Amino acid sequence: MLFIFKEDAEKLKQSLKNKGYKLTPQRRAVLNVIMENEGKHLSSEEIYDIVKQDCPDIGLATVYRTLNLLEKMGVICKMNFDDGCNRYELVRDEEDHQHHHLVCKGCGRVEEVEDDLLEVLEQKIEEKYNFKINDHSVKFYGYCSECRKNLRQ
Repeated sequence: MLFIFKEDAEKLKQSLKNKGYKLTPQRRAVLNVIMENEGKHLSSEEIYDIVKQDCPDIGLATVYRTLNLLEKMGVICKMNFDDGCNRYELVRDEEDHQHHHLVCKGCGRVEEVEDDLLEVLEQKIEEKYNFKINDHSVKFYGYCSECRKNLRQ
């Protein structure tokens, strides 16, 4: 099992403490699951199912509250891929914007696009509308190579 690095845990602990919260074993377990599954965009129920393996006494409500708290603190980001549930991913310190996603309409697979493809567009919007953009969210819908292969058959 992957655990929060000591310096990350200390930073998170201090951040929680400053806001009047503690890094409980349950919160640590939820965060560990998100970190272990980075890039998988797990739903709250999937996170719960995985956390429950190591913390059988944890309740779904605790997982929901922890996810809400971590999102409020900017540790994780809630994503909606129009599949009926919210999904979560870590917020990376080095990213100043959310990264883009490719969502397959066939199998539901989500792939991350690491490049920020909208810098020029953002600059034009900021100049034209005198508006300071601090984030954006982009999802591209289509079919992955595997689903396209199956469609041709």
